[in-house]
Amino acid sequence: AAQMTGAAADAEKLRMAIEGAAQGNPASLTNLAIRYERGDGVVQDQAEALRLYTQAAEQGWAVAQYNLGTCYLTGNGTAHDEVKAARLFRKAAKQGLADAQLALGNCFQQGAGVVQDE
Repeated sequence: AAQMTGAAADAEKLRMAIEGAAQGNPASLTNLAIRYERGDGVVQDQAEALRLYTQAAEQGWAVAQYNLGTCYLTGNGTAHDEVKAARLFRKAAKQGLADAQLALGNCFQQGAGVVQDE
């Protein structure tokens, strides 16, 4: 089969993400959430991104947990909530996600949503 390029390939990736998200696949939910967060191939919609991240995070998907935690930490599309952010970072960090481990370490260093280490 011929390799799709550019817009056709991107449209196919988007179609697959939408299809997978409709079936509740956490990787697809996360990919689609990232697109909504960035406005990549879809109209930017932070509320929809949060909804999709939450669905994937509830299934234990580490990247979704980290991204959702980042939204809470920065107040991007939701109320600023350091406790929720740290809780999500901890879940993703336990699965070995390096970005989440770093974010959780920063939470402890700054006393953001956790009891600060001396």
